[in-house]
Amino acid sequence: MPRAEKGEPVSTKSIEVPVIADVVGGHKGRLDDFKGGVESIIRLRPEYPEETLQGIEEFSHLQVTWFFNLGSPEDVALHARSPRDNPAWPATGTFVHHNHRRPARLATSFPRLLRVDGRDLHVTDLDADDGTLVVDLVAVFKEFLPRGTVTQPAWPSEMLKDYWSDAAER
Repeated sequence: MPRAEKGEPVSTKSIEVPVIADVVGGHKGRLDDFKGGVESIIRLRPEYPEETLQGIEEFSHLQVTWFFNLGSPEDVALHARSPRDNPAWPATGTFVHHNHRRPARLATSFPRLLRVDGRDLHVTDLDADDGTLVVDLVAVFKEFLPRGTVTQPAWPSEMLKDYWSDAAER
């Protein structure tokens, strides 16, 4: 069995992760599209010193891992289904969908960093709602982006054609 730092056993079925920040402002209402052009703040919690952000302002984008805490564990769906319940799109498995219905209820976003003000990271194009719990963030390094050509079927582009459209167009 894996061991934790202090020699304690680590569960092989689940893990515990700290909440490091909260999303303040931005989107409200768990809408599917028109996520572009909205500014929000990722507010680092007080137990994390400001120096943990030192140098982050030199980067254009962040990789933010957040928890779908505004949803419910009952929303998890462990079966193939059509995205957004649209029968025009093929039924696909749980781990194809980018939503709150996956078991860990985690998401990753790549917002643009506008500025840093103490523990507040001002960002745009973060598709998490106001009140969302952030479990990790890191500066985006180009070298860690996917290598090679990224491929996908046609339906995600059709489904997400308005995802990053400006929220003011809603």
